[in-house]
Amino acid sequence: MATTEQYVGRPILRKEDAKLIEGQGTFVDNQSMAGMAWMELVRPPYVHAKVDSIDVSKATSMPGVIGVFTAADLDDAFPAGLPMVWPITEDIKIPTHWPLTKDVVRFAGDAVAVVVAESRAQAEDAAEEVAVRATELPAVLDLEEAAKDEVVLHEDLGTNVVVHWSHGGAGDQAIFESAPVVVHERYAQPRLIPNAIEARGCLAYGIPSAGEYTLVSATQIPHIARVALSIATGIPQSKLRIIAPDVGGGFGSKLNVYAEEALALALARHLGRPVKWIEDRQENYVATIHGRGVIHDCTLAGTEDGKILGLKFVELADMGAYFQLLTPGIPELGGWVYMGPYDVEAYWYEFTGIMTNATPTDAYRGAGRPEATYVIERLVDTFARRIGKDPAQVRRMNLHPPHADAQTSIMGLNIDSANYEPTFDRALELAEYDQMRKEQAARRESGDVRQIGIGLSSYIEMCGLAPSEILGALRYVAGGWDAAEIECRPFGKVVVRTGTSPHGQGHETSWSQIVADGLGVTPDDVEVLHGDTAVSRLGMDTYGSRSAAVGGEALRQAVEKVKEKARIIAAHELEVSEDDLEWAEGVFRVRGAPDKARTIPDLATSAWHAHSLPQGVEPVLEGTAVYDPPNFTWPAGTHVCVVEVDTETGQTDVLRYVAVDDCGVVINPMIVDGQVQGGVAQ
Repeated sequence: MATTEQYVGRPILRKEDAKLIEGQGTFVDNQSMAGMAWMELVRPPYVHAKVDSIDVSKATSMPGVIGVFTAADLDDAFPAGLPMVWPITEDIKIPTHWPLTKDVVRFAGDAVAVVVAESRAQAEDAAEEVAVRATELPAVLDLEEAAKDEVVLHEDLGTNVVVHWSHGGAGDQAIFESAPVVVHERYAQPRLIPNAIEARGCLAYGIPSAGEYTLVSATQIPHIARVALSIATGIPQSKLRIIAPDVGGGFGSKLNVYAEEALALALARHLGRPVKWIEDRQENYVATIHGRGVIHDCTLAGTEDGKILGLKFVELADMGAYFQLLTPGIPELGGWVYMGPYDVEAYWYEFTGIMTNATPTDAYRGAGRPEATYVIERLVDTFARRIGKDPAQVRRMNLHPPHADAQTSIMGLNIDSANYEPTFDRALELAEYDQMRKEQAARRESGDVRQIGIGLSSYIEMCGLAPSEILGALRYVAGGWDAAEIECRPFGKVVVRTGTSPHGQGHETSWSQIVADGLGVTPDDVEVLHGDTAVSRLGMDTYGSRSAAVGGEALRQAVEKVKEKARIIAAHELEVSEDDLEWAEGVFRVRGAPDKARTIPDLATSAWHAHSLPQGVEPVLEGTAVYDPPNFTWPAGTHVCVVEVDTETGQTDVLRYVAVDDCGVVINPMIVDGQVQGGVAQ
């Protein structure tokens, strides 16, 4: 129905929550099919070993077992290994990553065989009976040891040092030798396990006679996965459908294409029946990507009064045993923002990617950019202590001056606008920073058992991962655009097909708010379809903090295309020129005669029955837009944390936590608040 209400900016309850709260969500593990088999992978208890033999005889004779397959058995199923889409340098060394290892186990999650059985329990039992004989090899987990190449993971590469990327120098590099104050620090960020509430899983099935196959997967990237899995399995994209049902979180770990997905498709094709796999938590810890795993050697050049002159970062990055989809590009992403929100004269960033006998690393919760914030903020704190100044004072005096027009950063990217001081000052105000510092000083002077610690972190982030031209220059294989289709059904309902693929972000609600405002309907009138390549034909999925900035703008542009067509029909029905119409209060109305009006539902019905459309206007009221933005988005903010520590017991209590973030237009404040709270909690 038509409405004059405005919905963008309102904290509307999430439309998608009811079914999830009531247990009515449809996740991969909820789904089963007639004739469905289960698969289980055999992962030997080694991080580095040469496979001597694999005896499957006992496993194949166990109850319910359909087959046990090694890499040799499935050699014809995979014309190529699992793709990596970000070869960031021309001379990068890329190891082939087969779904099943053919000769050498290189990390704890590496699989050598797959069991298919009638039930999950039967598959798990049989997998335990696959006898793998292997010669254990020396393993390297330490980055600096791995770089010595005394133990090489991939003999065909001849080295563990597989990529080196440098931005090169910006500004006067002599500053790092001549500055009055030079701070050198080494920071290590350990690996982190993403640990989404739902582990991975997939279900593959098909119509063998037609060569058509479907994969239902707990993935963030159905559209990209279709391309990658087509390459790995040889199934044409036109014959391959990927469905992402309800997905229980991802944090980047499901921004990937994994061996199990390729295996499920290959086995469904080979056996002619559905094949399902559900990851257990133990597998999740070793077979799903890890994040971080980096060592930074950092240099800050500054003055005695607190001015930061230059920043230099030399990083060692743990790639793990193989590349996943984006692995080598993750450190590079961070490399563009290690300067933080600060105005500096000189900058240097480089990293070396090193293979180790560990789970591959890839995008996790910010993908390279949180690593940058962690390092620069620790470095600024160290600098402040060195010169005896308050860390807030040092930060504020170094914030980049505000600008409303795009400016080229010292890293060479255009930052469209910046105004960091208001968020910084507001965070200090809300945290009662000055008062907390006084309380901290008083307790230290008195020797109080309960001491206060105060942490500050200011950041800038490169989000809306998009401009295809820039991504291409960075050697990223995919594009950065996204798409939206809108179909206005007769009698008031609107169907949206979006290229984004949510897994907890609330797109169904936010996208409904955008469309409702644009078309003069209510959010309840809008149905949002996503996550199915046969339904949402076009898209680049959800990752890189890009859905609202790219997919949301594509949706807004699709709204405008719908209104362009609707205006033509309205003018025809009201017997006026298009220029005589205005869009106001959710309707097209004749200027000066507001009683002569048409709503979008009215016009959708007219376009549907098509009894009297203007010459040259096709039936159905719909619009499609593909949006490729000209730049990234550049959110920024400051967080302040005040803790109280019992110095005798170590008990730590958070007294206050303040987050002030500039994220642009807020579509739904409640959803944004939830995302900030979730990020802080994690």
